[in-house]
Amino acid sequence: MRNLFKITMTSVLLLMLSSFSIQKQETCSLTVDVSELRNSKGTVQFALYNREDAFPDEHYKKYFKKLTREIVNGASTVTFKNLPEGKYAVSILHDENIDGKIKKGIILPKEGIGFSNFQSIGFSNRPTFSKASFSVLSDKNIKVKIIYL
Repeated sequence: MRNLFKITMTSVLLLMLSSFSIQKQETCSLTVDVSELRNSKGTVQFALYNREDAFPDEHYKKYFKKLTREIVNGASTVTFKNLPEGKYAVSILHDENIDGKIKKGIILPKEGIGFSNFQSIGFSNRPTFSKASFSVLSDKNIKVKIIYL
Protein backbone atom coordinates (compact mmCIF):
# COMPACT_ATOMS: atom_id res chain seq x y z
CA MET A 1 0.00 0.00 0.00
CA ARG A 2 2.85 2.36 0.84
CA ASN A 3 4.56 1.62 -2.52
CA LEU A 4 1.33 2.31 -4.38
CA PHE A 5 1.04 5.66 -2.61
CA LYS A 6 4.67 6.58 -3.52
CA ILE A 7 4.12 5.59 -7.16
CA THR A 8 0.91 7.59 -7.33
CA MET A 9 2.48 10.68 -5.72
CA THR A 10 5.53 10.42 -7.98
CA SER A 11 3.29 10.19 -11.05
CA VAL A 12 1.25 13.20 -9.96
CA LEU A 13 4.41 15.21 -9.27
CA LEU A 14 5.91 14.33 -12.67
CA LEU A 15 2.67 15.23 -14.42
CA MET A 16 2.58 18.61 -12.66
CA LEU A 17 6.21 19.39 -13.48
CA SER A 18 5.84 18.40 -17.12
CA SER A 19 2.80 20.66 -17.53
CA PHE A 20 4.90 23.64 -16.39
CA SER A 21 7.68 22.86 -18.85
CA ILE A 22 5.36 22.69 -21.84
CA GLN A 23 4.85 26.20 -23.13
CA LYS A 24 2.36 26.93 -25.79
CA GLN A 25 4.07 28.70 -28.67
CA GLU A 26 1.97 31.53 -29.98
CA THR A 27 1.34 31.66 -33.70
CA CYS A 28 0.38 34.67 -35.74
CA SER A 29 -0.81 35.55 -39.20
CA LEU A 30 0.73 38.10 -41.53
CA THR A 31 -1.35 39.66 -44.30
CA VAL A 32 0.58 41.37 -47.10
CA ASP A 33 -1.14 43.73 -49.55
CA VAL A 34 0.19 45.10 -52.83
CA SER A 35 -1.63 47.56 -55.05
CA GLU A 36 -0.92 49.88 -57.94
CA LEU A 37 0.49 47.07 -60.09
CA ARG A 38 1.06 48.34 -63.61
CA ASN A 39 -1.27 45.70 -65.04
CA SER A 40 -3.19 42.57 -64.06
CA LYS A 41 -1.03 40.19 -66.13
CA GLY A 42 0.46 37.15 -64.45
CA THR A 43 0.56 36.55 -60.71
CA VAL A 44 2.18 37.97 -57.60
CA GLN A 45 4.74 35.85 -55.78
CA PHE A 46 5.09 36.57 -52.06
CA ALA A 47 8.20 35.19 -50.33
CA LEU A 48 8.60 35.36 -46.55
CA TYR A 49 12.03 35.17 -44.90
CA ASN A 50 13.01 34.65 -41.28
CA ARG A 51 16.83 34.52 -41.55
CA GLU A 52 19.36 37.21 -42.34
CA ASP A 53 21.51 34.82 -44.42
CA ALA A 54 18.56 34.06 -46.72
CA PHE A 55 17.58 37.59 -47.76
CA PRO A 56 17.54 38.94 -50.42
CA ASP A 57 17.02 35.79 -52.43
CA GLU A 58 16.98 36.59 -56.14
CA HIS A 59 16.38 32.97 -57.15
CA TYR A 60 13.69 32.24 -54.53
CA LYS A 61 15.42 29.22 -52.98
CA LYS A 62 15.97 30.27 -49.33
CA TYR A 63 12.51 31.49 -48.32
CA PHE A 64 10.68 30.40 -45.16
CA LYS A 65 7.30 30.35 -46.94
CA LYS A 66 6.22 31.30 -50.45
CA LEU A 67 2.72 31.85 -51.80
CA THR A 68 1.47 32.93 -55.21
CA ARG A 69 -1.77 34.82 -55.77
CA GLU A 70 -3.80 36.16 -58.66
CA ILE A 71 -4.09 39.85 -59.45
CA VAL A 72 -7.48 41.50 -59.28
CA ASN A 73 -7.83 45.10 -60.48
CA GLY A 74 -4.10 45.79 -60.14
CA ALA A 75 -3.85 44.46 -56.57
CA SER A 76 -3.13 41.24 -54.70
CA THR A 77 -3.21 40.04 -51.09
CA VAL A 78 -1.88 37.02 -49.25
CA THR A 79 -2.03 35.79 -45.64
CA PHE A 80 0.74 33.70 -44.14
CA LYS A 81 -0.80 31.70 -41.28
CA ASN A 82 0.59 29.85 -38.26
CA LEU A 83 3.79 31.87 -38.05
CA PRO A 84 5.85 31.67 -34.88
CA GLU A 85 6.51 35.05 -33.29
CA GLY A 86 9.71 36.53 -34.70
CA LYS A 87 11.41 38.78 -37.24
CA TYR A 88 10.44 38.51 -40.89
CA ALA A 89 11.09 40.21 -44.22
CA VAL A 90 8.97 40.04 -47.38
CA SER A 91 10.08 39.97 -51.01
CA ILE A 92 7.50 40.28 -53.78
CA LEU A 93 7.62 39.68 -57.52
CA HIS A 94 4.98 40.81 -60.01
CA ASP A 95 5.54 37.73 -62.15
CA GLU A 96 4.00 38.93 -65.40
CA ASN A 97 5.15 35.92 -67.45
CA ILE A 98 4.39 33.39 -64.66
CA ASP A 99 7.77 31.66 -64.70
CA GLY A 100 8.61 32.14 -61.00
CA LYS A 101 11.78 34.09 -61.81
CA ILE A 102 12.71 37.74 -62.02
CA LYS A 103 12.85 38.64 -65.70
CA LYS A 104 15.84 40.92 -66.26
CA GLY A 105 17.17 43.21 -68.90
CA ILE A 106 20.93 43.66 -68.95
CA ILE A 107 21.09 44.29 -65.20
CA LEU A 108 17.77 45.60 -63.92
CA PRO A 109 14.54 43.65 -63.50
CA LYS A 110 11.86 44.10 -66.16
CA GLU A 111 9.12 42.89 -63.79
CA GLY A 112 8.00 44.65 -60.64
CA ILE A 113 9.67 43.79 -57.35
CA GLY A 114 9.07 44.93 -53.79
CA PHE A 115 10.49 44.51 -50.32
CA SER A 116 8.99 45.20 -46.92
CA ASN A 117 9.99 48.65 -45.57
CA PHE A 118 11.24 49.83 -48.99
CA GLN A 119 9.71 52.60 -51.10
CA SER A 120 12.56 52.60 -53.62
CA ILE A 121 15.68 50.60 -54.40
CA GLY A 122 18.93 51.44 -56.13
CA PHE A 123 22.65 50.88 -56.03
CA SER A 124 22.91 52.89 -52.80
CA ASN A 125 19.67 51.50 -51.32
CA ARG A 126 19.85 47.73 -51.67
CA PRO A 127 17.55 45.51 -49.64
CA THR A 128 19.00 43.74 -46.61
CA PHE A 129 17.27 41.67 -43.96
CA SER A 130 18.03 44.24 -41.26
CA LYS A 131 16.41 47.04 -43.32
CA ALA A 132 13.46 44.98 -44.57
CA SER A 133 12.66 43.01 -41.42
CA PHE A 134 9.92 43.71 -38.91
CA SER A 135 8.61 41.95 -35.82
CA VAL A 136 5.51 39.79 -35.85
CA LEU A 137 4.27 39.34 -32.29
CA SER A 138 0.55 39.16 -33.09
CA ASP A 139 -1.58 39.18 -36.24
CA LYS A 140 -0.25 41.89 -38.54
CA ASN A 141 -1.09 43.59 -41.86
CA ILE A 142 1.51 45.32 -44.03
CA LYS A 143 1.54 47.00 -47.42
CA VAL A 144 4.46 46.60 -49.81
CA LYS A 145 5.15 48.94 -52.71
CA ILE A 146 5.96 47.30 -56.03
CA ILE A 147 8.81 49.04 -57.83
CA TYR A 148 9.23 49.01 -61.60
CA LEU A 149 12.71 49.99 -62.81
